Amino acid sequence: MKLDPFYLIVDSAAWIERLAPLGLRLVQLRIKAMDEAGLRAEIRKAKALCAEHQCQLIVNDHWQLAIEEGCDFVHLGQEDLQTADLLAVRAAGMRLGLSTHDHAELETAITAKPDYIALGPVYPTILKKMKWAPQGLERIGEWKRRVAPIPLVAIGGLNPDRLDNVFAAGADSAAVVTDITLNADPEARTREWIARTERWR
Repeated sequence: MKLDPFYLIVDSAAWIERLAPLGLRLVQLRIKAMDEAGLRAEIRKAKALCAEHQCQLIVNDHWQLAIEEGCDFVHLGQEDLQTADLLAVRAAGMRLGLSTHDHAELETAITAKPDYIALGPVYPTILKKMKWAPQGLERIGEWKRRVAPIPLVAIGGLNPDRLDNVFAAGADSAAVVTDITLNADPEARTREWIARTERWR
């Protein structure tokens, strides 16, 4: 499986509606605190928008709703992996991405046979408080040697100027949140990410 090298993560379908027309090919909907009805509505809207713009939607965490809404890709963190029914996920024909932050989590992820593995944070990140220190570029190479041919997603503190080094180290896709969502001009920044990742597409 090949992932688009530009992996946007957003917390609402409104972001997808705003940025997908610019040429997004891969986006994760990550919503942490919302009631089930609201989540279902967001997933449903995001799925329709992604279908309209030929963009791959990945639903974070909420695998049951993703199955019920007919989505085809889910991403789980390590805590969610412990309680998720992977047999149900696979039976629904869904692809699976998993987060990793250390060697123990990598072993757990490999055992689950996901469709991609994410490593983070590569650089310091303001998105959330992390108990893990920045992984650095060498860790990307180490992870890639372990997981190949499974795609490796790098996440954490990424911006366009860091992409060359991240891909040279072995990442297949670069995930981004705040560099776009907190940017003064998210549309312009999205276009820049699309342009800067074009040669790995």
